[in-house]
Amino acid sequence: MSDIKNYIYSHKDEMIQLLSELVAVPSVQGEAVENCPFGREPARALDIMLKKCREFGFSTENVDNYAGSADFDDKEPALAILSHLDVVPAGDGWSSAPFALRIDGDKLVGRGAIDDKGPAVASLYALRAVRELGIPLSKGVRLIFGTNEENGSADLAYYRSKRTLPPMVFTPDGEYPLINAEKGMIRVYFSTAQPEGVEISAGTVINAVPASCKFTFLIPLKDGLTAKFGEVAGKSAHASTPEKGENAITKFLAEYKNGIPELEGKDVPVLKSLAELFPHGEFNGKSCGLGFSDEISGDMTFVLSMLNTQNGRLSGAVDIRFPLDRKKSEISSIICEKLRNIGFDIDSCEGVEPHCTDADSTFVKTLLKTYEKVTGEKGESIAIGGGTYVHEINGGVAFGAEFPGKDYHMHSPDEYITVDDLLKNAEIMAEAIVELCK
Repeated sequence: MSDIKNYIYSHKDEMIQLLSELVAVPSVQGEAVENCPFGREPARALDIMLKKCREFGFSTENVDNYAGSADFDDKEPALAILSHLDVVPAGDGWSSAPFALRIDGDKLVGRGAIDDKGPAVASLYALRAVRELGIPLSKGVRLIFGTNEENGSADLAYYRSKRTLPPMVFTPDGEYPLINAEKGMIRVYFSTAQPEGVEISAGTVINAVPASCKFTFLIPLKDGLTAKFGEVAGKSAHASTPEKGENAITKFLAEYKNGIPELEGKDVPVLKSLAELFPHGEFNGKSCGLGFSDEISGDMTFVLSMLNTQNGRLSGAVDIRFPLDRKKSEISSIICEKLRNIGFDIDSCEGVEPHCTDADSTFVKTLLKTYEKVTGEKGESIAIGGGTYVHEINGGVAFGAEFPGKDYHMHSPDEYITVDDLLKNAEIMAEAIVELCK
């Protein structure tokens, strides 16, 4: 067993204790107050982490409670490890208190255990191991702890407006072996006048395949109107992997277009037009004139994720993840024109360009070599449809913290990290620090 591994495993109980302290802070974004831009709890989590960094002898900086940092020594940092201390809301369905770390066998259960408080703890003990083992580094290392990754990364934008990031940056806020390519993303919100006698309720967030589509139609009869109610069931999935779900909205539109017997006599042209643009079972937007693909990132994804009537409007939303060889302006122009042509107004259309770091760079190759050394598994770069904390950082990559083939219940009830994976993450990061900065 290497000195690094020995050191980290000998500090297992300390690492679990620190993770327990951090999980106990419900660092969900709250109301901004003086000196706490994202509420008091994210700022409190940051304070706990920076105090622990100082206790271990690292120099720290708190950048206005947006983000904080800890430096290995006084050298200009060449490497930054970027993690975040904010979390998504707990939600329902937990088998124990979400903000009290529970040890269940090898599992450490609590909100933030894998995303991203556990990896943040691992990064600190990785840097501490290198320092206390006296391993010489010729380049500086900085840990950066953010507080707003889950709600748009305004923390990172502010930090970058005040400080310059090192040339090498990785975040343990993704998955192994290494994510070097992330598709571009566009989110379009659109609306039109609510069709008379039609109510629809489907989808609550733009980045998920909707699992239910409820509808009410007022059908004209000889002696007046009658209300027809219905619900189409689907299966939820993340918008970046729509093939894993079944879209209840497009399923409803297809059924309506093909003729629902109970709705005979109620012709709603806009719904039939939507059915043409968004065929059920099509995931790449081909019917909208899109359907692009490239060799690295694969097929684009295209999800009609919301369709709701409210305040006299029929409003919808589309989540698009497009390949590396396309531009945001091209994709936006195509989808917005198609929607306008069938009578919709574009309420907003925003997004980000694709992100890609050269898989053949020394930085990427060194990280993958480290992964192979510690795990014995093959290291390779992968592309994803989602976005990570480094999406807008030139040259940045996501390196961990999820190991392949495991479901850590991230953003779900009973989120966890195993003790072994917590320690292994620290070991991998420590070895990476040495290889990149020796």
